[in-house]
Amino acid sequence: MKAIGAGLQSHLDSGATTMALCWKISRADGVVLGFTEHDLDLSFDGVVYAAATGFSASQIEQSLGLAVDNLNATGALSSSAITEHDLSRGAYDGAAVEILTVNWRDPSQRVVLVAGSIGRVVRGKTGFEAEIRSAAHALGQATGRTYQYYCDADLGDARCTVALDNPTFTGTGTVTSSLGPAITAAGIEAYADGWFAGGKLTWSSGANVGLAFEVKSHLGGAIVLWAAPPETIEAGDTFDVVAGCDKAAGTCAAKFANLVNFRGFPHMPGNDTVQSYPNRGEARLDGGSLFS
Repeated sequence: MKAIGAGLQSHLDSGATTMALCWKISRADGVVLGFTEHDLDLSFDGVVYAAATGFSASQIEQSLGLAVDNLNATGALSSSAITEHDLSRGAYDGAAVEILTVNWRDPSQRVVLVAGSIGRVVRGKTGFEAEIRSAAHALGQATGRTYQYYCDADLGDARCTVALDNPTFTGTGTVTSSLGPAITAAGIEAYADGWFAGGKLTWSSGANVGLAFEVKSHLGGAIVLWAAPPETIEAGDTFDVVAGCDKAAGTCAAKFANLVNFRGFPHMPGNDTVQSYPNRGEARLDGGSLFS
């Protein structure tokens, strides 16, 4: 149950209200943005809530208990504060969101309707749609390690220990031509076909500098990304690309010579073993080790 101040309650009880929705977005990089559906800017708590930004929201649904409440926010990129570049580089991923209803005649009279974070973002050149997740979403996320077949470390992190600054695992390319997410580049032809498939490409120059994209396929000097960069790729743009890792034990041993640091459980029984049953004369299911 939300606590509503006496002043706001009195205003709501009057029957003639001057309420407006406001959005506050706090990004991980420290940038705080404010938006409002009102036709004039509102300012309180040190944040200016800009008017006429093209925001609209789906119905706000809230429930008792620990169920995750979601809503979607859609908007046009009509505010200079929201750019395709920032959306593409993930600046809004996981950003904290507060949705408030505010008396625009007296902004001290307000109440927070929803507090959560931004989840999935679908974007285009002129607009975007963002999923707003309630705080209960965090309760559904896995914590700690998971008993699974594949490695749960990220390539190159402290648990993996693979040195990505080694040119064996990170290549540098210069674009010679491109068409959408397909790139032809010089400098990576010597790597085996598929070496960078599943890896990450980060632009080091050009209009997309600093943005990173997952690699879909790699063949010789040709790379196809899963998504096209937001800005035009020009000949001469440079990038760094990291080898792909499918997190399987065989790949860890053969491609990275790092099986000693493999963080999965490759010998765990599969579904066929779990669902099998003993047969007379079959030694494999005699109560002994499955891997002897």
